[in-house]
Order: sequence, then C-alpha cells, then structure tokens
Amino acid sequence: MRMIKTALFVNPAQTRDNLDYVYGAERLRWIRENTDLYPTVITSGNIDELLPELSGVEAIFSTWGMVPVSAAQLQMMPNLKCLFYAAGATTAFRGPFVERGITVCSATEANAIPVAEFCLGQILLAMTGYFRNIRAFSRPLPPEERMRVTGPGNYGGRVALIGAGTISRKLQELLKPFHLEVVVVPSRAENRTVSLEEAFRTSMVVSNHLPDRDDNVGVLHEALFRTMPEGATFINTGRGRQIDEAGLARVMAERPDLSALLDVQYPEPPVADSPFYNLANVFLTTHIAGSKNDEVGRMADYMLDDFKRYAAGEPMRYIVQPGQL
Repeated sequence: MRMIKTALFVNPAQTRDNLDYVYGAERLRWIRENTDLYPTVITSGNIDELLPELSGVEAIFSTWGMVPVSAAQLQMMPNLKCLFYAAGATTAFRGPFVERGITVCSATEANAIPVAEFCLGQILLAMTGYFRNIRAFSRPLPPEERMRVTGPGNYGGRVALIGAGTISRKLQELLKPFHLEVVVVPSRAENRTVSLEEAFRTSMVVSNHLPDRDDNVGVLHEALFRTMPEGATFINTGRGRQIDEAGLARVMAERPDLSALLDVQYPEPPVADSPFYNLANVFLTTHIAGSKNDEVGRMADYMLDDFKRYAAGEPMRYIVQPGQL
C-alpha cells in the first residue's frame, strides 16, 4: 500500500479525548505506521496556523468533534481527496467538502448497529408486556392477578417503525426472524403506504427513527399518542425534539396502561421539573442507544477498511451518497 499523506482533524471533547476513545492506541499506531501522518492533530485552534503545511494531505481521519473546515481553508489543501469520519451524521460539516468534490465516508452503518440492537431488545420485551408488568409487580399480587398484565407476545403483533433510514433498515433486518408484522412509515408523507395515524392506532409498539431535520420537530404529537392501543409502548431513539413531549407527558399521566421508553429527550437531560421523572410508565435512559465503549471501535474499523480500499484503488463502501445530503 502506498504511503498516503494523512492528517487527524478532531477537536478535543469536554469530557474525553474522542480520538483516543474511538480509534484507540492500536488503530492510531496502524495509521502512523502505514500512512505519512502529519504529526500534529488539527483542531479549530491551530488549523489556520498549520494549513500551509497541509497542502499535500490526501486523506483526513476524524470522528465526533470534526473540525469545521471552510471552502477557503479547503483551497489550501488542493490534494485532499477523502474524509474518513468514524461516526454517524455528517450534516454539520460536509457541505464544503462535497462542493469541492472531496469524497466523504461515514461510519453511519456501524453506528446504526447498536441502536438497532437496543431497539430490538426493547421491542421484544414490550410485546410481552414487560414494561407494564414490572410496574404492576412492584407490590405483592394475588395469584389470579399475576398473569393479567401481559402483552400479546412476539407472534403476529404489529410493530411500527417511524422513519426508513439506516437505523430503521438495520432494525428491519434484525426483526425478520420474529413472527411480527413490521410496518415502516417513511419520513416523507408522499412516500407512505401507512399513515402516522394508522401506525399509532394499530401498533403495539411504535419506534421512532425519524431523521434529525427541522421539518420533523414536534411531528409526533399528543393526538397520535392518545390513539395507541391498550398496553402499547412508544420507543424514542431518534431525537427528543421530534416529540411533543408535553403532550406525551399528559397522555402518559392519563393512560397508565401505556409505556414510553425515551433514550433521547429535549433537552437532554430533561429539566429538573420535567413530569417524565415522576411518571412510572416513562422509562428514561441517557442516550445510550448508539456506539459506546467497545462498540466505538467498529466505527473506526469501518473507516480504516474504506481507507485501505481507497489506497488500493478499490470501490469504497461507506461513501455518503447524494440522497443522504
């Protein structure tokens, strides 16, 4: 493999070094030994000073904390061909790269795996009535009541996935071995064969995977939650701002038969007086559906694999496509 000039573009995080966290010592050692790596990590604080030394850089490695680079700054890197982003969404920074014809690769596919696995577990438990059942069993129950609070089980029931992006597609694959009716509601209304209203009204589990766009703010509103079947569960691993949270809280207070599993909220964490903290049928988690700890290395591996393909002149697998822009 030829020695390609590379650089690391990552701003330091407040709580950890994302470069070390995602790539780890072994992967960073591989980059140093197999590429002509610029010795200093590029950040927003030093990029202008160091740009004159980066004219020969052909590939950038990055992850969470990617340095925003302007069109003018990119002009000073005329040999740059590829950006390998070991994380998910690239919306915040990819514009100037795409405009200059620089290939952007993202580990969105890798990051989708743990989110889909997280949702799979929650869906299978929800269909059994688990989240409602554990609330009912928080006190002693007579034998005749112990089996009353259960769900339909994982055979034939309907599950609705709101959104048809990468995570939704991965989750659809994971759900295939189970005897469930899975309906998908795309984010664009014109592409739907099942409406939001029908999905909420007829599904025992509704799982949100809408893209984080301004036109999706508040699209899942109170009236939808009010129509959910007895004992149904709502899962949110999308974004908190896509939900009418005040309306959801009102419905959950009035409908103790329902369950809401909220891995994301708006804001995160919820404000101190949020009703979510006091509703027994609302389960909050701290945005743990996504790559974390051992799993973040998979994102780096996806990008290193694509870099090796680039260096060998082979087609890359994880290029951000025009439809994702």
